[in-house]
Amino acid sequence: VLLVESGGDLVQPGGSLRLSCAVSGFVFDRHIYGWQRQVPGKKFEAVSTIFMDGSTSYVDSVKGRFTISRDNSKNTVYLQMTNLKPDDTGVYRCVIDYGVGGRGRGTQVTVSS
Repeated sequence: VLLVESGGDLVQPGGSLRLSCAVSGFVFDRHIYGWQRQVPGKKFEAVSTIFMDGSTSYVDSVKGRFTISRDNSKNTVYLQMTNLKPDDTGVYRCVIDYGVGGRGRGTQVTVSS
């Protein structure tokens, strides 16, 4: 399985970014996908998850600001991030089945003025 993230960048507070995760080597629509992030000095934490039926979950700190989605026709998972805050800075990676099925290498998001 291969997961490749893209879309990370330097953005000002209040800005937006959309992360993408292209997945290959898996039957895409039969798995759960998630985004995790690692802030400096800490371990990766779950940010958002999307299930096979399209339902979603979010960590409290991003509720109302981040939206996870999946496009089964493109084998891609997205994380739309709005109203970004400096605390959102970190490495974001996508995972399959809570990480058991595979993990990407991550993409850097930096929120700073």
